[in-house]
Amino acid sequence: MNTSPIAFLKGHGTENDFVIVPDPDNALDLPASAVARLCDRRAGIGGDGLLHVVRSAAHPEAKAMAGEAEWFMDYRNGDGSIAEMCGNGVRVFAGYLERAGLVEEGDLAVATRGGIKKVHIAKGGEITVSMGRALLPEAGVTVSVDGRTWPARNVNMGNPHAVAFVADLEHAGELRSAPPFSPAEVYPDGVNIEFVVDRGPAHVAMRVHERGAGETRSCGTGACAVAVAAARRDGVDPAVTGTPATYTVDLPGGTLVITEYPDGEIEMTGPAVIVAEGVIDLSLLTV
Repeated sequence: MNTSPIAFLKGHGTENDFVIVPDPDNALDLPASAVARLCDRRAGIGGDGLLHVVRSAAHPEAKAMAGEAEWFMDYRNGDGSIAEMCGNGVRVFAGYLERAGLVEEGDLAVATRGGIKKVHIAKGGEITVSMGRALLPEAGVTVSVDGRTWPARNVNMGNPHAVAFVADLEHAGELRSAPPFSPAEVYPDGVNIEFVVDRGPAHVAMRVHERGAGETRSCGTGACAVAVAAARRDGVDPAVTGTPATYTVDLPGGTLVITEYPDGEIEMTGPAVIVAEGVIDLSLLTV
């Protein structure tokens, strides 16, 4: 594990917060234990996850995407595990690139393990991310909390989600630990679980347990999964109607606007904020 001082920044998207580690040449050794230390809220910097900023050409998992996207978001969960994608993370990643002078306002592409994501940085800080298309596996699943059980919609946004509509967000419980789901084989690598209530027409609110992180203040891919699940529940499918469907999704950390287009493409718009930067010596962090 690298023990020399490393540069970092701290940022958030609707209070889904991240440690940002710039490493263009992929020179840093960042094992799961080091990531978990950095994300620890008491013994480290603290974050729901870590954004390892690497040039695509320098990372073995992203070399094939280097021709389309210069930068690769090597995303890690707060426990150090590797994840495919993080919607809020992409916005914060893009916000960092602009702040560092590595990209300008306008359009850019970001490579992720969930594929290449198209991003638009607008004046004023709002960032729109093209999140790809949702897959709706037919496998049914239920989730349970404190003796209550709900059917959940299986949605894949490059990472797996189970979306349950409930009468009250308090029914989700504490969400620090993963709510049980069944059957287990539907999500062999775990799942992000969203609990959703209605706030008005095309307007919902949610809480989420993110695998590897616990309850977070926001989840971008989760908000997209929720919008799609809510639209289908409401009998809305843009591929059928030919009209985009836009849902407002309230999260504990803020609000995201999700639009699904007739071709299936989903866009997410919201803020990205960089709040701090500095250096840290990993050798000073305790296990």
